[in-house]
Amino acid sequence: MTGFSIIGLFLVALPLTYLGLLALASASFQRPKTAPNRPPSHRFIIAIPAHNEASVIATSIRQMQALNYPKDLFSIHVVADHCSDKTAEIAREAGAFVHERDTGPRTGKGIALSWLFQRVLRDEECDAVVIFDADTRVDPAFLQIMDVRLAQGDRVIQGQHLISNPDGGWYPRLAWAMFLVDNRFQNLGRTNLGWSAKNMGDSICFRSGILRKIGWGEGLTEDYQLRQRLLLEGVKITYEPAAIGRGEAPLTWAQARAQRMRWLRGTREASQQFAQRLLLEGLKRRDLAILDGAFQAYLPSYSTLTMFGVMFLFLQLLINWQVGPIFSWGLIGLWLAIVAALFIYPLIGLAFEKAPLKAYLAILSGMLFIIWRSWLALKVRFGKGAALWIRTAHVGEQ
Repeated sequence: MTGFSIIGLFLVALPLTYLGLLALASASFQRPKTAPNRPPSHRFIIAIPAHNEASVIATSIRQMQALNYPKDLFSIHVVADHCSDKTAEIAREAGAFVHERDTGPRTGKGIALSWLFQRVLRDEECDAVVIFDADTRVDPAFLQIMDVRLAQGDRVIQGQHLISNPDGGWYPRLAWAMFLVDNRFQNLGRTNLGWSAKNMGDSICFRSGILRKIGWGEGLTEDYQLRQRLLLEGVKITYEPAAIGRGEAPLTWAQARAQRMRWLRGTREASQQFAQRLLLEGLKRRDLAILDGAFQAYLPSYSTLTMFGVMFLFLQLLINWQVGPIFSWGLIGLWLAIVAALFIYPLIGLAFEKAPLKAYLAILSGMLFIIWRSWLALKVRFGKGAALWIRTAHVGEQ
């Protein structure tokens, strides 16, 4: 049993070291200037996928129209995907170009965006495309910052995606706190290391040539798949925390469950599809960014890692109690250190972000989320049936 515990120690300590590297890399952060030193020059298309978003689409469009950027250098395009409400009509009245899609399958925003890009990138001249969800609230300087990034040579830039309704309940508050940590460690850490940040699927900017070449993609988690394809093309995603977009988190556990099941299944399928190829290509090209993509596909998530750590600690304590301390106290000490590091890990991210007290209180209740997410991961791993895209209700629709 001691050998089993040592193997478990290695399996947990290795990914924990990897997470620690990302955290360490994120410690250095110099906030960039939000005002460009040159006149804006890039022409943007703002793309918004929408399915029955009549309750939020007008506010989002009007806020985007008020962005601090020349009005003749950006246009707003909404793809009204199989809408049965007044989304298309309201979006037109708000001033957006509306493209109504009512044929073909409705399997999520990936297929709707692909359909939209086939049209607007063919018919309209632009330098870059920015993607927002229909409920995203955008900071006024967003396009200014993206214009500067594009002028610096970046090809894909992920803005800071935050939660707009942290006071909507326990789950939205926890999601808000987790996004603070995730953005800091997973995105800023990777960018500081010269690797590729995550594609959050919202508040992200692409040079139009990238989308013309490889498209957006379809699937349960087409944004995750696109990041893998970009890595294989040698394209990195740069994280820009000063460009902020805020979207709503699910208000109920039922909505959160459907969303998480889709993410877990889609990520698992994409990892199975790309992990080996990323590993081989990364080794062949000696490219750490591609190898990082492979590691992310192979290694367990933070939630799974924490569950493993707690389980192995419990087993080691049980063995020590039943059999006696045969080389066990040292292992118990190591497991205690690992579990402590896992629990402290998100708190460090909040400290880096100078988060308020309520974020720490939300994270301290995160063990319930870890248990819940691990249960969903087991259902995805061993369950049958497809995980379908389900629209999430917005604040005020409950």
